[in-house]
Amino acid sequence: MSDSFHAMWRSLRPLGRSAASGGYRRYAWTEADADCRLWFRMQAEARRLDVETDRNGNQWAWLGDPTAGDAVVTGSHLDSVPDGGAFDGPLGVVSAFAALDELRARGASFKRPLAIVNFGDEEGARFGLACVGSRLTAGRLTKEQAYELRDADGTTLPQAMEAAGHDPSRIGPDPERLARIGAFVELHVEQGRALDLSGDAVGIASAIWPHGRWRYDFAGEANHAGTTRLVDRRDPMLTYAETVLAARREAELAGAVATFGKIAVEPNGVNAIPSLVRGWLDARAADQDSLDTVVAGVETAARDYARRHGIDLTVVQESFTPVVDFSHALRDELSRILGESGKVPVLGTGAGHDAGILSASIPTAMLFVRNPTGVSHSPAESAAEDDCVAGVLALADVLEELACR
Repeated sequence: MSDSFHAMWRSLRPLGRSAASGGYRRYAWTEADADCRLWFRMQAEARRLDVETDRNGNQWAWLGDPTAGDAVVTGSHLDSVPDGGAFDGPLGVVSAFAALDELRARGASFKRPLAIVNFGDEEGARFGLACVGSRLTAGRLTKEQAYELRDADGTTLPQAMEAAGHDPSRIGPDPERLARIGAFVELHVEQGRALDLSGDAVGIASAIWPHGRWRYDFAGEANHAGTTRLVDRRDPMLTYAETVLAARREAELAGAVATFGKIAVEPNGVNAIPSLVRGWLDARAADQDSLDTVVAGVETAARDYARRHGIDLTVVQESFTPVVDFSHALRDELSRILGESGKVPVLGTGAGHDAGILSASIPTAMLFVRNPTGVSHSPAESAAEDDCVAGVLALADVLEELACR
């Protein structure tokens, strides 16, 4: 099993990697995405699994009859954020194949169908909305809404899908597929340091914090940077900068997190006062009340700054996911299975996942593998080889209990 894991990891690692940054640029429906999809197909076929791509672009590799029902599914995603790390998503897919190898080495006999899945466009790096593949499948994103998604170049999601050889006219809810799934278990590198601090290689997820994305449009007046008096300026960059600081302050007060991580400026000239600054707020908290407090506090501060500087402000909520409590029965089952060799910590997370999107439709659970630095969405993201192997073995134990007994 260890050999198969490392062989897969070596073959996947170069795909979509930037030589300049060392990070990954595996964006949905691009050449790098196609390379990852081909890799998935090759790994599945090498294991004699039946591969299909569903109407929403998600890949499935099946062992057993997909139509039999009560299937056990595992996997994650292969796409990345801009200059992301190697582990976020791919660790779950590689570990799923490696866990299957481990079960076959054990001589396990499957009593339920098993599938390994690669969900499409989980990170939302290209079209600005996370978990597009799973959202469409679960009916959390309508076809009409998906058709409105555009990338920075103006290419729509259906145009990108069609250019990549996928028929966009078929996208939409897939209740029949979900009805055939009895459980989904997603393994993921931890995006934080809870396991490192507790000294555990593997943990179980309890819940995903409520989180969302808000777009702030600060509209001012373009002018010459060298000739316009400071008192005469309507500079939206000032209001944006003050709002960034307000987000940090509000998050600290609420024990939450809030980040302006993306910005677009017009006309974007070194010697020009901007006419428009557009910033995206990502906010997350352990409970809904805390999140509401942060989001309201940031907007109130932004509007106050905008009024003082003569700036017009528009705030648009682009996405929102309420708190996700994973299936208590499935979570407790994982604790029982893995607890036979010692106590396994149960922890919450501020990161969104496909498992969270699907949790309202099917029983879902998550396993986390220790991240020694807590760094994620960065080329510095890491996990030790021993911990990755521990994650595979934990996943294999879970799949064996769920699908073979």
